Amino acid sequence: MATRQSVDHCLQNCVEALNFAKQQYEEASRQEHYNDSTYIDSQQLLQTALNELQMMAHNSNDQQREQLNRMKMQLEQMQHDMILLRH
Repeated sequence: MATRQSVDHCLQNCVEALNFAKQQYEEASRQEHYNDSTYIDSQQLLQTALNELQMMAHNSNDQQREQLNRMKMQLEQMQHDMILLRH
């Protein structure tokens, strides 16, 4: 079973990845192709966070799994938005 601390740490990592991705998305939507490598890095961080969430969900209880699932949906939505952005 996942500890509360490990779930909180995982969620914090996800929030940081999500915030970084949002920042890069906003910047890319204004500047087009000027910062491709950082944009790609933020997409990779999102995928890493999703992978960590998936592993954590296997060892969590129902309440923790619900928190992780809500975060997963936010990360996947950001991933989707970043893929569709014509930058």
